Amino acid sequence: MYLDILPPTSNFLAIPENVSQLDNSKIVILPAPYEHTTSFGKGAANGPDAVLKASAYVEFYDDEFDKEVCFEQGISTIKPIEFENAYDELAIAKVYDIVKFLIEQGKFVVTIGGEHTISIAPIKAHFEAYPKMSLLQFDAHSDLRDIYENSPYSHACAMARVANFFPNEHITQVGIRAQCIEEAYFIKEKHLNTFYASGIRNKKYGDDWIAKIVSTLNDQIYITFDLDVLDPSIIPSTGTPEPDGMTYQNIMDILWAIKRAGKQIIGFDVVELAPLPNLNYPDLTTARLIYKILNFIF
Repeated sequence: MYLDILPPTSNFLAIPENVSQLDNSKIVILPAPYEHTTSFGKGAANGPDAVLKASAYVEFYDDEFDKEVCFEQGISTIKPIEFENAYDELAIAKVYDIVKFLIEQGKFVVTIGGEHTISIAPIKAHFEAYPKMSLLQFDAHSDLRDIYENSPYSHACAMARVANFFPNEHITQVGIRAQCIEEAYFIKEKHLNTFYASGIRNKKYGDDWIAKIVSTLNDQIYITFDLDVLDPSIIPSTGTPEPDGMTYQNIMDILWAIKRAGKQIIGFDVVELAPLPNLNYPDLTTARLIYKILNFIF
């Protein structure tokens, strides 16, 4: 499979060719600007481009880890996938084929959406490569509806489609605070590990809630990160922002706990940024989040 890459003028972090070619990069950024079923705020298709543009202003050096991951590992950015008239299963298949190929080439893949539906593809590709992995979902919504607005491939159904092939007891959800009753029943019946935002806030899970989250995870972890897990004061530009969300520091604390437990993050996606005009900080925060996660991993 031949894949075009973006040049330094438009790749992730705007890094030079000697650390952004596909053959000399361990990390690959895959922009997937898919949007077909967003039901409230629109604009998720513009998310990947906004992240790439903002990433040019992310500092390379991380003081916590005392390193510059982009120069140590190399980060190549694939040209955004063109979905044209490919929707639902066809769109998912496009993403899946590329992610599967990159995994087979020994690359660490970061997929940037687009709506949450696209996450089905990298989750499936990684699960086939790492059958013992856990799935860690950061999200305001459980996304477990079987059908929403007449579509089984709505962004509100993404995790229901994943649950069709992925061991439900190895799915951990964090930050959930908006769902229908059928989704709540699904969680109970299928034994998903769901940590509600209200339960964290009200100490339902105790002061050691982060340790409890980490205890549900196997040694290999794939992360699907819907940006609406964060409070709208941090990321207002998502399709369906929900109040009382997680903080950026909450996420960092969980990542530190995963790292200290010696567990391995084997891939991740970040989805549902819907950029707003003249509001740049959510785009920069998203780009910085992606780079920060990479620092935890490498």
